[in-house]
Amino acid sequence: MAIKKNREIILEQLYNSTEEGLNPADYNINKLRRNERKIASLDDNKLANYDILLTHCFQKYITHLTNGKLNPRKLYKNWDLKENKIDINETITKLLISDSLVEKIELLKPQHLNYKRLKKALAVINALPKDNFNNIIIDNKIVLNDTNSSLIDIKKRLLYWKDLQTKDSLSLVYDGETFEAIKKFQIRHGLSADGVIGKGTVESLNFSKNQRKEQIIANLERWKWFPKELGKEYIIINIPDYKFTLVKGKDTIRTHKVIIGRPKRKTPVLSSKLTQVVFNPTWTVPPTILREDVIPEILKNRNYLAKTNIKLYDGYGNEVPATNWRLSKAKSYRYVQSPGTFNSLGMVKLIFPNRFSIYLHDTNHRDFFEKPVRSLSSGCVRVDNPLELTEYLMDDATNWNLEKITETLQSEKTKQINLKKEVFIHILYWTAWSKKNILIFRDDIYNLDADLYNQLRK
Repeated sequence: MAIKKNREIILEQLYNSTEEGLNPADYNINKLRRNERKIASLDDNKLANYDILLTHCFQKYITHLTNGKLNPRKLYKNWDLKENKIDINETITKLLISDSLVEKIELLKPQHLNYKRLKKALAVINALPKDNFNNIIIDNKIVLNDTNSSLIDIKKRLLYWKDLQTKDSLSLVYDGETFEAIKKFQIRHGLSADGVIGKGTVESLNFSKNQRKEQIIANLERWKWFPKELGKEYIIINIPDYKFTLVKGKDTIRTHKVIIGRPKRKTPVLSSKLTQVVFNPTWTVPPTILREDVIPEILKNRNYLAKTNIKLYDGYGNEVPATNWRLSKAKSYRYVQSPGTFNSLGMVKLIFPNRFSIYLHDTNHRDFFEKPVRSLSSGCVRVDNPLELTEYLMDDATNWNLEKITETLQSEKTKQINLKKEVFIHILYWTAWSKKNILIFRDDIYNLDADLYNQLRK
């Protein structure tokens, strides 16, 4: 039986597991506390049962802390994360003989800054009063100086979330103070911060405290799945934030906007390492895009192949004239888009091993980076300002500076180079965090949060 001091620590940890987004009911906390209160009067049999139950619940808690309660590999076909395995019996033994049980348990939790900020977000949202708001409905966009009957409800929401600081604005007029509050709210939710109250802003305003709390808990679970070690130098792409961040040590070296897969063709969650750069890449059309996009376009317009610079090859690698294309053989051809400014991959492609055949690449639609919602691709990740990024990753100021890269691109010949620099890449999914105790949310573009929360509380 664990000594009394350790038992008290374990019971306190299980009771406070809500702070980690976990559920104390999963660890029989009420039964354990009842046993602890009357431990002096328990006979040997009941004492043994209490010891077994306490050990089992503590093991379960430590497993949930280090690896999450659920298994993402069973939940999602397109999540490829290695399990954060531990030897639970060895871990428990070491914990119980430790002089600093609390500190040792703390070290088993995810140490990522985002996880710690999420825990703060949970504490912040728990401290908010109960909300009981009317659902906001608007027929048209509301702009500065408009008068609208929904504005009082909108302002009450802004006050509740602390984006608006004063109640003096509680009128039907969209005044300057509320305009600035809306912009703050939009920034916190990854919306276009134009101060216009439109559909997206109203949808975010209509989220209740409880919905946001459940979202935070779902994200705490995800961070338990993510790799414990990200590498000395790594790229982290947060899918719902459309953001690429390159970190070295603890410093953010560069950030880029990204375009990710639309909901029907989701970008997978994975960890890998960058291996190669391809300049002037060709693009072989993948099966899904061929079936859903390219073949229908050819049927609409027989000049589509010439217009998009796509060449056909048969199973032996021989080029097939576009005029010979037949629907009956459409899926037997290989469709390859030649390098150049019109290539769908743009001027550069960055390769990392993964079972989904996705990669980072440039795009021939760079104007798309100005859109606030950028879930537009077929699964691969398009990166803004890719040439500057490539120069940094190649880390060779003599042979591969921006000038040499530009010369290579102008040749329009495909060139593949192995990267010497060790840079890991983590494509992850999280929709909530906090910064300086300010709650930050992103649109759950793949609709994963609510289902994950429900699974956690089963």
